[in-house]
Amino acid sequence: MSGLPLYGRQGRLTFRLLAVALGGQAVVLFFFALVARALAVADSRPADGDRLLWVGVGLAVLALLGAGLMRRPVGITVGWLVQALTWASALLVTAMVGVAVVFTAVWVLLLVQGLRADALVARHEAQAAGSTTPGAD
Repeated sequence: MSGLPLYGRQGRLTFRLLAVALGGQAVVLFFFALVARALAVADSRPADGDRLLWVGVGLAVLALLGAGLMRRPVGITVGWLVQALTWASALLVTAMVGVAVVFTAVWVLLLVQGLRADALVARHEAQAAGSTTPGAD
């Protein structure tokens, strides 16, 4: 493997794994946005709370969009963008570093393992197609 892809169609298993990862990340990002808003309001910063809420909800929606686009070549690019923006959100809420570490690790792990699994499936399909000859019962 030459490196992690940033754009392009992925195999059947890879795009499914990555879509599940982004879906789970979207749920966590949404709830984290609610917590960040509540903490800001508790600190008497309601304007910051509203901003944090909308930034978090926007990031969660982008993650869901990326999960839906995972079958298309741009899907993996959107997924990487979600990972980068999750890291950038740590500038607003420091605790997002933990979320970013966990989900970036899951993203990379599922990407690597999905690529390996797709290559293995393709190899088995090629072997199966090569071993079956028509009329040889």
